[in-house]
Amino acid sequence: MSVFAGIDLGTSGIKIALVDEAGSCLASAARPSPVDTPHPGWSQQDPEEWWRLTAEIFVELAATQRQLMARLQAISLSGHMLGQVLIDADDRPTTPCILWNDQRAIAECTELLTRVPDIGRRTNGQPDPGLTAPKLLWLAEHDPAALERATLLLLPKDFVRLKLTGERASEVTDAAGTMLLDCATASWDDELIAAAGWDRSRLPHLLQSCDPAGQLRPDLCRRWSCPPTVIVAAGSGDNYAGAIGVGASLPGRAALSIGTSGVLSAVDSTFHPAPQYAILTTPHAAPDTFLSMAVVMSATQSLDWLSRLTSTPAAELATSAERRIAEGGIEGRPVARPSITGVRAPDARPDASAVFAGIMAVHDKADLAYAVLEGVAFQFYDGMQAQLSVGVPIDDIMAIGGGTRSTFWTALMATLFDRQIAVPTDGSIAACLGAARLAQAATTPTDRNTILARRPNTITTVEPATAWREALLDRFEAYRNLPFTPG
Repeated sequence: MSVFAGIDLGTSGIKIALVDEAGSCLASAARPSPVDTPHPGWSQQDPEEWWRLTAEIFVELAATQRQLMARLQAISLSGHMLGQVLIDADDRPTTPCILWNDQRAIAECTELLTRVPDIGRRTNGQPDPGLTAPKLLWLAEHDPAALERATLLLLPKDFVRLKLTGERASEVTDAAGTMLLDCATASWDDELIAAAGWDRSRLPHLLQSCDPAGQLRPDLCRRWSCPPTVIVAAGSGDNYAGAIGVGASLPGRAALSIGTSGVLSAVDSTFHPAPQYAILTTPHAAPDTFLSMAVVMSATQSLDWLSRLTSTPAAELATSAERRIAEGGIEGRPVARPSITGVRAPDARPDASAVFAGIMAVHDKADLAYAVLEGVAFQFYDGMQAQLSVGVPIDDIMAIGGGTRSTFWTALMATLFDRQIAVPTDGSIAACLGAARLAQAATTPTDRNTILARRPNTITTVEPATAWREALLDRFEAYRNLPFTPG
């Protein structure tokens, strides 16, 4: 039996899963990864810490799963996207990685749009402070020495792969988030590069996500009890890997990720950009397809915020909301846009704050919890409507992430979407499983399409609740009328 390792470099932690040929998880281990927030709106990490934690997890797996590690054939990676990793001639980072949810480069977005007015239709969408190019402009103003020392721009999972193999490279899904890539052709664009103040000589060569990108360094093979030859595939951004982990590699299939942030990722055979709705549209990890992504900036993070505010576990809040609706129905509850970290699709309002309306003395934390769950569901529905309006097909949805633990929450989305939503086994590690599939595809390219499209087993299929739909659509109109900022 061959074994494949999928590394998921997440914002809050790193997981590694050992997976068999059928896609079943045989073992896994994880470590938390702290985020540094030195100023309001800032969010950054030390790339060297990612590598330290990744190596630590492999050492643990070598000690506890020696037989599995001895059968390891290939490794691949999923990683949080958009953060710049600038490295010097010795492969050392010149500055912390500014993360996807950082807000410091808002002004630079306007500057970039002025320089390239049609940038939204050539790249993955309209400029956003979370994307890479605005961060390069910000660094040019605030830390030019870090740019001058840099010999190459990588993305987060590329840095970990560099440590695994010694090879500098990137691939098309992560490159798409830089705003330096022409997404229709999946190639670096000189005009976009110049607009960001960068140059082509300091960009990596690009691979497909399931291409071999090198081999595991011999010293690591020995240290981790691996065979002497272990392929390391290029890997992909986290949303793409999560989609691949549930077989979303064919047009019409979609992955609904309900995690700290959220995204509805829909596979398309055609490049359907929708910058006017802040939809991200890029090449997919499955060759010859595109991925349309409607991002919700705070999904489970919104419920976690209410959890801290009320000193009540998030799961208990979700259960109390479900019970409240079962007892008294949907009408008369507060309406909320729980956008505690801004809004991306479809309104592109990084300055947006959370808004609650209709709170009365009779309401309690169960009502507020329902408003948060519903408000997040409305944000997903808003993004989906934008995707459908530009021709993106969304027929078959699988949901992954911690939010799927609440069947009630998933049912709200199924009702708004008017579609079944399947929840797969091991959906909480879908990005690891997707990365492992990319690793497997790198070893057997003739079976690539079959491997990437394989559907996982499901634990439940959530049906739309037709009795809720009319009330939800009425409340959605009230939600759309909420202000984005006070005043």
